[in-house]
Amino acid sequence: MGKILNYLWRFWLILLAFVLTIIFGIPVYILSFNKKHYKYAYQFIRFWSYGMFYGMGLRYELINLSDQMIDKNTQYVIISNHTSIMDIMLTCILYPHHPICFVGKKELVKIPIFGTIYKRICVMVDRSSARSRADVYRRCAEKMEEGNNIVIFPEGGVPDDTSVILDEFKDGAFTLSSKHNSPIAIHTFIGLKEIFPFDNSKGYPGKVKVYFNGILPASDSPKELKTRAFDEIKKTLVDHIN
Repeated sequence: MGKILNYLWRFWLILLAFVLTIIFGIPVYILSFNKKHYKYAYQFIRFWSYGMFYGMGLRYELINLSDQMIDKNTQYVIISNHTSIMDIMLTCILYPHHPICFVGKKELVKIPIFGTIYKRICVMVDRSSARSRADVYRRCAEKMEEGNNIVIFPEGGVPDDTSVILDEFKDGAFTLSSKHNSPIAIHTFIGLKEIFPFDNSKGYPGKVKVYFNGILPASDSPKELKTRAFDEIKKTLVDHIN
């Protein structure tokens, strides 16, 4: 009975995504053709994200582990751990004043309905192509010059082994921060791995905890940034388990 309810819940996701994409996806599609209008398109993306997140019975609690605050006039590279497709919607909800662009794998464009929005707000990368990976920096630089903030999940994807607490970080977010002198805003998402996993037979409505770990200033050493960010998120995850 539990699996049947899960599949019905996921079927509701498809219906919800279809309706919300029709309502909000059309203005996003039209506005995003003009780079100057993306900040308006982003508000429709946020409405879509709210509808998807809350419409699936999800909630979140924001916990600040730092005395730092997000400055609405500062451009950031935003990172977090990655465990669910809902990480994307949640990040949009968290940033009302910072139009964001995701760096993500192009395979997600194939997801029905969701892919329509995804490809308008994302710098897509083919992780099997060295040329595509190298070109990400140029395309992200263009997005930042247009006033966008970049969101990267530095694990590079969701680990196949669900027992992995935090996978090894890739260099991209930290190289980008160093090259463009942009601080890194760090978040830790806890609960989405269980509440809304990629396994369609699992999951349930519930509350997610979002920890704001703070902001790392840009540095000439991407390696140091990567180590510090990894340690921050890993510590938060381990402390939660314990």
